Amino acid sequence: MTISPAGPRGAGQQRTASPATVPAGAASVGAASAGAASAGAATAVLDRAAPAPGAGGGPAPRRPSRLRALDGLRLLAALMVAAYHYGGRNGDISRAWGSASQIQFPTAHEWFAYGCLGVQVFFVISGFVICMSGWGRPLRSFFASRASRLYPAYWAAVALVVLVFALPWVAYENVRPTDALVNLTMLQQPLGAERVLGVCWTLWAELRFYALFALCVVLPRSGSVRQRVVLFCACWTLAAAIAQGLGHELLDVVVMPEYAPFFIGGIGLYLVHRDHGDAVGWGITAAGWLLGQRAAVEGLWHPAGAHYFSYRSAAVIIAVVTLGFAAVAAVALGRLGWADWRWLTVAGALTYPFYLVHEHLGWVAVAGLHRGLGLPSSATLPLTVGLMLGLAWLLHRYVERPLTPLLRRSLAPRRS
Repeated sequence: MTISPAGPRGAGQQRTASPATVPAGAASVGAASAGAASAGAATAVLDRAAPAPGAGGGPAPRRPSRLRALDGLRLLAALMVAAYHYGGRNGDISRAWGSASQIQFPTAHEWFAYGCLGVQVFFVISGFVICMSGWGRPLRSFFASRASRLYPAYWAAVALVVLVFALPWVAYENVRPTDALVNLTMLQQPLGAERVLGVCWTLWAELRFYALFALCVVLPRSGSVRQRVVLFCACWTLAAAIAQGLGHELLDVVVMPEYAPFFIGGIGLYLVHRDHGDAVGWGITAAGWLLGQRAAVEGLWHPAGAHYFSYRSAAVIIAVVTLGFAAVAAVALGRLGWADWRWLTVAGALTYPFYLVHEHLGWVAVAGLHRGLGLPSSATLPLTVGLMLGLAWLLHRYVERPLTPLLRRSLAPRRS
């Protein structure tokens, strides 16, 4: 999660997440009104300081209603990632089950292995929502919305995992105190520190995307916003393709050739959302999909072999990536406007905190339920997901709702 998460309104200004964030995705979102401010602080509501019609070099948005279907899509992506972490891989989760995931889920583990592609779906959503969030917004406001969206729940999740792993009956080792403190910055990846949260690598990707978008779209004031967005997508696509070919380590870190197509595709879909007849937006989206499916196959496909956990078909990888793009496109075109249920807002609000805590604390829950209480894996899996969603609600209610607007106001105080 986004991965930053995102819970969008029509086409006004907003904030994602994600991350992922998703993540945050990843993409996350801010709040727009007093009632939405608390719920949106978590993930689901997009800031909506709507620009005047035609502002920013594009036509006025046609659909002012909230895009609740995008909230649901974010939660679905998070559940895909959870399925992967609980039953689609080996490693620490096998210690929690007491045996390999293939034994616990002899058939389903092959499908759970595709759940890692939920991260790519998060990145597409993040591209959509961050473009919406940064459209015509001052740099300070954009920075405040991103920081206030990502950090409160993240800080709480890091502290919670460190505390739980410090319990004597928990079988997992904590990171060193110095590394735990570095984790609070969200910069542990480039510094080479041990990670408290396994999913934080996606947040590092989100941070780099935010920085590139801020430098190339939000900060400059020459030309229209639309011109800057299109130029940004064109230059980033070219840079990612060059970086992929060169294999230069620093260039890879900056332009992220394996993830850039998904963010770029999401930006293209936001342009489509602003104007259904936007051929340029469709072109950007198509380029993102074409490059993204190859990046996903290159990163996840391998020949079948007994020493691999599972075999992922290239055709299924492409299909899942295509469905992710298609789902966000359906939201962009208003095809899912019927999915306007209020509970989707809550689902979107829980996505980011759920994404943060589900992996490491899920290990503890699985061990307690399956090996401690003797529950079968078929019951342990949904119960663990339910427990993590409940914990996500607590983080949303008692951390994000009070702290997100407070941090945002402190970073970008309103002028009297």
